[in-house]
Amino acid sequence: MIHIVPKPTDSPSDNSTTMVAREITKRGRSYSILDPAGIDPFSAGISGSLIWVCGLAQDDVQFEVINALSVENRVVNSPLSIFTCASKVLTSALLVRRGIPTPETCFTQSRTIAAGFISRHQRVVSKPVYGYDGHGIALVQSPGDLGPPPYYLQEYVPNDRDFRVFVIDGEALGAIERISDTLAHNIHQGGIGRPVEIDPLMADRAVASAHAVGVDYGGVDLLPRGDDYCVLEVNGTPNWHCMGVNIPAFLAEYLIDQEGTIRK
Repeated sequence: MIHIVPKPTDSPSDNSTTMVAREITKRGRSYSILDPAGIDPFSAGISGSLIWVCGLAQDDVQFEVINALSVENRVVNSPLSIFTCASKVLTSALLVRRGIPTPETCFTQSRTIAAGFISRHQRVVSKPVYGYDGHGIALVQSPGDLGPPPYYLQEYVPNDRDFRVFVIDGEALGAIERISDTLAHNIHQGGIGRPVEIDPLMADRAVASAHAVGVDYGGVDLLPRGDDYCVLEVNGTPNWHCMGVNIPAFLAEYLIDQEGTIRK
């Protein structure tokens, strides 16, 4: 049995959970919907199963329920990797450690240190540490533009587009280009997406980034920079809007394969 934690942001016109569940059913396998807000992990009776976390609400309760269930179940993606992706600070640290190109980053409680970073780069991008869908991203050109600490700042990389590459089990399977006239090119922020071919360097950066944060699958966001790409972030519960390949089918096959591994 595959237990599915549905994405809280699903809507009738954009339902990631249903897309993958339908593909699981097509392949003759069964699933159940698991609501982490409505169970006690110590009495749920779930053990030796596969749990797919399509999405999680941003609260401690749901994360800790899944964390507890991961002790006796295979969770995709793992709670640790979902947390890692949710934290821009930890993601940046891991990318830097692996030598993966990423914008120069500053994280601090000190306004003085933040001001020095701004002075050095002239223009920087401020992001919430645990933001999602491009919310809360702002261009900062002077210390006066800063809000309250802490400050997660990255050098501004001029661009009018980014790329999201979808990686499953170490393979880059699909990519989109997202174009907008804003800092955040996310589809939710008005970006226009279209499928694109994955070039070898794009695949290399995306696969290395997914491995660095420990996800089974993820959406890796890249910015073009000269002849290379720099990695902005890795999404542990990603959407696949505008992908030209059937990501739900790939995901369903991966989940079924992983469940089979558990049962052997």
